[in-house]
Parts: sequence; structure tokens; C-alpha cells
Amino acid sequence: MEELIASSVFHEVAALLTLGAVVGFLALLLRQPLIVGLIGAGILAGPAALDLARSGEHIGLLSELGIAVLLFLVGLKLDIALVRSLGPVAVATGLGQVGFTAAVGFALSLLLGMDALTSLYVAVALTFSSTIIIVKLLSDKREIDSLHGRIALGFLIVQDIFVVLCMVVVSAMGAGAGEASAVAGLAQVVLGGGAMLLLVGLVMRFVAEPLTARLARAPELLAGFAIGWAALLAAIGDAVGLGKEMGGLLAGVSLASTQVREAIAARLSSLRDFLLLFFFIALGARLDLSAIGEQVGAALVLSVFVLVGNPLIVVAIMGAMGYRRRTGFLAGLTVAQISEFSLIFMAMGVALGHVDDAALGLVTLVGLVTIALSTYMITYSHELAHRLDRPLRAFERAHPWREAEAAGEAAAERAAAAEVVIFGLGRFGGAIARRLREAGVTVLGVDFDPEAVRAARNAGIEATYGDATDPDFLASLPLDRARWAVSSIPGHATGLTHEDHRLALIAALREQHFQGRVAVTAHSDAGAAALAGRGADLVLLPFQDAARHAAEVISGAAGD
Repeated sequence: MEELIASSVFHEVAALLTLGAVVGFLALLLRQPLIVGLIGAGILAGPAALDLARSGEHIGLLSELGIAVLLFLVGLKLDIALVRSLGPVAVATGLGQVGFTAAVGFALSLLLGMDALTSLYVAVALTFSSTIIIVKLLSDKREIDSLHGRIALGFLIVQDIFVVLCMVVVSAMGAGAGEASAVAGLAQVVLGGGAMLLLVGLVMRFVAEPLTARLARAPELLAGFAIGWAALLAAIGDAVGLGKEMGGLLAGVSLASTQVREAIAARLSSLRDFLLLFFFIALGARLDLSAIGEQVGAALVLSVFVLVGNPLIVVAIMGAMGYRRRTGFLAGLTVAQISEFSLIFMAMGVALGHVDDAALGLVTLVGLVTIALSTYMITYSHELAHRLDRPLRAFERAHPWREAEAAGEAAAERAAAAEVVIFGLGRFGGAIARRLREAGVTVLGVDFDPEAVRAARNAGIEATYGDATDPDFLASLPLDRARWAVSSIPGHATGLTHEDHRLALIAALREQHFQGRVAVTAHSDAGAAALAGRGADLVLLPFQDAARHAAEVISGAAGD
């Protein structure tokens, strides 16, 4: 009998994994993040659709382990030194967005007929944005090091800290619910939490670095240790009343300052996605699709608020702090969705009896709508910024002084006689700038990574911060005397038909009536031919040019 049950569970898990892979592939075809596919798979696996998820105990166990691993990876990012270095714009924008979204979300929820406690839960859930999705999208667009990308990562860390505080409060409420006295339950949480914080502090101070350095010699063992450590602290957190979620997060925090944290995160990211499938399956098994259908109107109202209201408050705050409207808008689009933590937070409320499954279904529906639409908004962010440029002017100061400092306008003025303007100061673009400077050519470098601009200036190259696809920025550049505009910015993997920065730059330069010649970078003959056909005067092929030069040197040496 036990063998039959085990076989049945194995077949069920196999079916669920197959369903997750199929729906995930469909999400990939639709250019959606994996989380959209996972939520869809969970709903399909539930009793309202295919009814595949019947082993609730086993699925629940994997779901809880997945949440612990997810929060462990979030904790890995919360390096204390990084948190201390958060700039005023990240703190102001993060806190401003959280406060605005919570206040307006609470009022909207009350107007939609929810009770006060449910409205509070929904309002808090709407404040969370998905760091995983945003980092992935910005990385794919190569904008993670841009000014708006750095600011977005800064206020996402502020959001993560807010997530932690919310979960601590909810865990404390859960611990007090089953005690003879709420005060006794809170005291248990405080004492248990203090003991865990002391343990984490001791591990960070004396154990984490030497232990992980030794474990790093065997990468498989390092990953196993990380999973075991996350599960152990999740179990301890659950035992003392903090909850599994907080235990997993503290496990990550304890290793966040080590040199191997990125290696651990890379190895566990796939496991996280695998285990989160079971969280969404457990979520889907709990959802009543008929109840969700009744909440479509409320979900659409809240979705529009998240998609429109969250970006606008970020634009307003950054505009007041002296940033250009375009930078604020590009950063603001990153909070135009809710995250997987919103669903976890609501699931905690359901488990404690604070909210019902209908509220969880409502937030799930909002998650599906906002994540799906915001993905396209971020993907086509530059086109949106261009189309909305006129109405966004209301959010920009007459003189955006803070971004002007980052741009180094004085440097641009000193380079008014630049003969060559180079967009992109990475390894290839920086090397071109140095060689031209050595040859006596006056160069102005442009990059949207403030660190790259700073490094170029330290090397004696005139450089300014800016976005090569921003028409207003290009209009401010000293292009009258420039003979060449060179772009070393590589094309995206999506090819020439999808927001190619090189094509955007060529078109923008022509609109500015640039009289010089334009050189761009490609990595294939087909790409080079396409770019030449779209107006590039010269197409540079770094890898092929380097290979050709190496072959000439090697063949010459062999002939000797």
C-alpha cells in the first residue's frame, strides 16, 4: 500500500513538473517572466481546472522549502555595507513609493467594499515589487549599470527591508494568536528573535567568511551547505515564533557579506525556481476561480493604480530631487508591478485567519495583470518615455541640478571642440578613446553608467553621463565640429528588430542634422550588413578584427 502511495505521488509530481515546463515555455514565447508561467501552472493544476495537485502535504512541504530558499536569496543581497551606502534618492524614492502606494491602496480597497484588515493586507501587498523580474529585465537590456538602473536597485533594497519588517509584524501577530496572552506571544517572538539575531551576528563576525572560503573549494558542498543553513534557520525561526520566512531570510543575511555570496546565489537560483513551482501549485489548489471571476473589476482598478500610480510617484519624487523626467520615468517603470512576495504575504494572512481566500485570489489576479503588462512596459521603456515626454515635463524642475552633476555638464562644455564622440566607455569603447587621445584626437566619451564616466575622467578622458537614445540629451552635445560619432554599445540578443540602441542612435543623430560620419559595433557579418543598410557609415567587428590581427601576427611569427 505504501509503495502504491509513493508511486502515485511520484506520478503526480512528474505531471506537475511537466505542466510547469509547458506553461513556462508558453510564457517564454510571450516574452513573460517565469513567475507568470508558474502562477498559470498553479491555477491549471488546481481543483478548478485539471485537479492534478492532490498530495497537499508533500506539495506544502516543497512549497515551504521554496519560500525559505527564496527569502534566503533575498537575504544574500542585504549586505549591511550596501544598505549603509544607500543614497538619499534611493531612500526617499523607496519610502515615498511605499507610503503612497499603501495609503492610496488602503483607501481604494475600502472603497471597493473590503473590511479594514483586508484592506490593510491588500494595500501592503501592493507596495512590493519583484526584484527578481526587474533585475532580469534590466540585465537583458544592459541597463543594470545605468543611472536609472542603479537608482531602481537602490529603492528595491529599501522595499526588501520593508518586506522584512512586514513579515516580522505578521509573524509576531501569528505567535500571539495561539497564546493565552498576546503579550506572552510577543515576548516569545522578541526573545526568540533576539537570540536569532545574536546567532546571526556571531556567524557573520566569526564564522561565515572562513567557513564559506573553505567550502568554496567544493562548489557542490557549498550549495548543499547553503540549502541546509537556510532550512535550519527557517526551522529555528518557526520554532521561536518568527516564522520560516524570517528564518530563511536571516540565514541569507548571515552570509551576505562573504565573498562567495554571488556564487551561492547563482547555484541556488534554479533550485529556487523549481521549488517555487510548488508554492504556486499550492496557491492554485487553494484558489476558487469562480470567486476570482467576481473580483475582476476590483482587480482591474487596483492593477491600473499599480501600473500608473507607482511610476508617477517615483517620477514626482525624483523630479523634486533634481533628476530629469526621463530618468525618473525609466526608474519608475520598474515598480509598475507587484511581486511574488505579495502572494506570500497574503498567504501568511490566510494561514493566520486574518484574510480569506478571496483576498488572496484578488492579489493573485492583480499580480498576473501587472507583471504581464509591466514586462512589456519595461521592455519598451524608451519608446514610452519618448511618447510621454510632453506630459512628463510637469514633473521636471527648470534645472535638474542633481542629474546635471552626474552628467558633468562642465566636462561637456570643455569638450565643445571634440572631433570624435564615443558612446559607450566599456572595454572596447574605452580602448578606442585612449588610442585616439594618444594620437592627438580630441574625444568626448558618453556613457549611462556613472562609474564608467568617473573611470574615464580619472584616465584623463573628457566624459559625460547620458543616454544615447535620449533626443534631448543628444541635442545638448557639442556635435557641430565632431567628424565621427562612434557607438561601442553592443546590440541586444533580440536582434535588430527590437529596441536596438544602435539604430536609435543613428536615427537620433540624423534628426539632429549631424554632418559627420557614424560608426557602430556589430558581432556578425549579417548584423553588420543590416546596420550598414540602415545608415551606418562604418561597422566595427571587434571580435573578427581582433582575430584577423592575431592571425596576421601568428602567421608572421610562424614564417620567421
